[in-house]
Amino acid sequence: MAASALVLAGCGDGGGGGTGGSESGGSSEGGSSSESVCESADGDGPKIGVAYDVGGRGDLSFNDSAFSGVEQAVEELDATCQEAEAQANESEADREERLRLLAEAGFNPIIAVGFVYSPSAAKVAEEYPDTDFAVVDGYSTFITGDMVEIPNVADLNFAEEQGSFLVGVAAALTTKTDNVGFIGGTNTPLIQKFEAGFKAGVAEIDPKITVQSEYLSQGDPVKGFENPTDGKTVAEGMYEKADVVYHAAGKSGLGLFDAVTEAGEGKYAIGVDSDQYLTADEEQKPYILTSMLKRIDVAVLEYVTAFAEGDAPAGVALYDLKVDGVGYSTSNEEAISGIQDQIDEYAEQIKSGEIKVPSAP
Repeated sequence: MAASALVLAGCGDGGGGGTGGSESGGSSEGGSSSESVCESADGDGPKIGVAYDVGGRGDLSFNDSAFSGVEQAVEELDATCQEAEAQANESEADREERLRLLAEAGFNPIIAVGFVYSPSAAKVAEEYPDTDFAVVDGYSTFITGDMVEIPNVADLNFAEEQGSFLVGVAAALTTKTDNVGFIGGTNTPLIQKFEAGFKAGVAEIDPKITVQSEYLSQGDPVKGFENPTDGKTVAEGMYEKADVVYHAAGKSGLGLFDAVTEAGEGKYAIGVDSDQYLTADEEQKPYILTSMLKRIDVAVLEYVTAFAEGDAPAGVALYDLKVDGVGYSTSNEEAISGIQDQIDEYAEQIKSGEIKVPSAP
């Protein structure tokens, strides 16, 4: 009972970080919202359990995008929900127990946000065969090394490299210094997809443009995604030569937005996962060129809708440009409008297969 109270008490507050892991924007303090639709939802639809990645709700990007899908499910499907927090430096056993507690409490389906839940979801799904699980950025299907479909687990995956290609194009069309930057949270295959797509987009416009690339950690999600201080320090160093910097670094990206605002006129930042222009402080907005959109909200809503219709998917579901699973934002019209047509042309070439975007740097 005590463990349950601790793990499931996070109805309103998030804690922790990650982009697959997570990404975020807003003030340098970050922090999560104290309000949640899960506190008041009382419908007769699906009972959704949400297990957040490190960073929790309030990251203004990765986890919040998943929560947005849950909010839509509450509104459109009369669903109820319960949130559970991840903590920094937790073990695989901790994640397994979080999923078990949600399943034991009768929540179904359960949405696990972040690839780190893949092993635990695969294991707990076998213990609760009547409960359906979805893992955002998951690899549950490949836990054994071979592709084995687990009948009650779906991996919701995204073509991050395609969306990153488009913002790479945006950076290359915007730079005046022929020098741009990429900041990754952890040096892992998932975050490398962001880097690879970004570099490919830049090179498509001009291969002579220099791309600075730096990771905040080789594998520690806290240092990588919960570290706005280092995010700002790295960005400040890049802005000495670069004039556009893209991040895939969770709450560490908050430091990028602080750095670009201090760097001032002629400098831009590119957000990730959600439209970070919309959640940035007012003084930061003019410097946010665009954001790479990763529509986790769409994937979550589609999954819960399929569950409600008795047809919850299993295996791998890929969200790419063709299904609007990734893209780029246009909220900063003054900055992006002049190059939007060119970016859209490249998007069509990716959709048609004319351009194949690499997924590794």
